[in-house]
Amino acid sequence: MAKASSSYIIIASPFAAFVLLPLAIVAVTAAVESREPELGSARVVFQTKYGDIEFGFYPDVAPKTVEHIFRLVRLGGYNTNHFFRVDKGFVAQVADVAGGRSAPMNDDQRVEAEKKIVGEFSDVKHVRGILSMGRYEDPNSAQSSFSILLGDAPHLDGQYAIFGKVTKGDETLRKLEELPTRREGIFVMPTERITIHSSYYYDTKMEDCEEENSKLRRRLAVSAVEIERQRMKCFP
Repeated sequence: MAKASSSYIIIASPFAAFVLLPLAIVAVTAAVESREPELGSARVVFQTKYGDIEFGFYPDVAPKTVEHIFRLVRLGGYNTNHFFRVDKGFVAQVADVAGGRSAPMNDDQRVEAEKKIVGEFSDVKHVRGILSMGRYEDPNSAQSSFSILLGDAPHLDGQYAIFGKVTKGDETLRKLEELPTRREGIFVMPTERITIHSSYYYDTKMEDCEEENSKLRRRLAVSAVEIERQRMKCFP
């Protein structure tokens, strides 16, 4: 995904090859290609005045990218950052942490934000809700800017590192798409600053375990009361 000072790279080929394959093989191949990658248990929430946007990661698809972005979130790097680009039906793009925050960065945030991440390209498709890294022409120049897809963009497939997807907050994205915009070169930008006021993260497995532990504690408490009732009945 292009950064603010770059543009999208679109590679088109005038050539196409067709190979006749047995129908069964074609069907299996299509099923494999359409299989959605598995989300990890971590969830991140960006809070804006238009609502929250929650997303999860694809650690098996882009492990280095996921580790980097999640560390920036844990450090509070995206707090006070903003969506510098909102192109309806295409992308909502988060600015680089190093230049997009309104608050100054601390040393840990700066070190992580300035790292360049190797391009982890995959066959996952650019469809609405997907998270895709921004970069310059160099395929290994991604840092902290990323886009949330607002529509299907097959021309981006294989060119930008996909690392997750939105799990909640499509209604917030739709609100952002309706905001007034202006065009600057290739970029469609909102006329107002769409700030990420704060962010937080949680783990769905831990949440599930906590719920199960709570149920178990209640059951044990009930059992203890019943045992004591029987003991008092039989051994007054």
